[in-house]
Amino acid sequence: MTALTRYLRTLTEAETLDEAWRLHVAKMADYGFDRLLYGYTRHLTPSSTGDIRDAVVLSNHSREYLAGYIGRGLYRNAPMLAWARANTRPVSWALLDAWMAEGRLSAAECAVVAFNRRLGVVAGYSISFREVSPRFGGVVSLCARAGMTQAEVETLWAREGETIVLLNNVAHLKFTRLPCPNGRRLTRRQREVLEWVADGKTMQEAALILGVSPGTVEKHLRNAREALGAGTTAQALVKAAMANQVFTLRGLEPSAADLREAG
Repeated sequence: MTALTRYLRTLTEAETLDEAWRLHVAKMADYGFDRLLYGYTRHLTPSSTGDIRDAVVLSNHSREYLAGYIGRGLYRNAPMLAWARANTRPVSWALLDAWMAEGRLSAAECAVVAFNRRLGVVAGYSISFREVSPRFGGVVSLCARAGMTQAEVETLWAREGETIVLLNNVAHLKFTRLPCPNGRRLTRRQREVLEWVADGKTMQEAALILGVSPGTVEKHLRNAREALGAGTTAQALVKAAMANQVFTLRGLEPSAADLREAG
């Protein structure tokens, strides 16, 4: 078994998002890309990337970098993210210099580029994934290790780019099929009541099945709506399904709320 085959086999057998992500980070580091930022959402609109709390965001960048890029919302003006929304293929970061020289970037976009370069995010490639719905969007940025120039990245890409793109597409497909333990976590009880609602059960029927009162079922549904930022139970169910938090066999560790409910 080759190292590539071993990686793909281990990745496809991963049961948690954290496990799959760690495998992929290590594999990309083998190619010289030691800092990755992956984002995926099923809540795009023509004018917005949606609420980041509904997105899957994975990265091994420094806390300082993520505090600025994600925490302060710099990603909203990132040129490569704007490019990724309109394209589905890999793109070299060499384009940034060309865009800046041509005056194609706004002041806000130039500020993002300056922030990246100040923190050593200088050379690399971004890959935008082909999706089945205009509401879905995914992209990964591959930052080359410190000291590696964009010219060296281009030489590497000419030799290994096709394989790197393929590996990232496989990883992307795996990530989107695993439960996402993001900030919008449901408790076990909240997942259960949503699943029974999805199966067409009334609150009274769900209560009988779970051995609780209808009022308790409504409480769990209300808490699920609040946890997911949903206005209705139908929207909560859609959001939970898109985050792979319902009808899931494994991959979700007990939340703090689960432990309180059990205690």
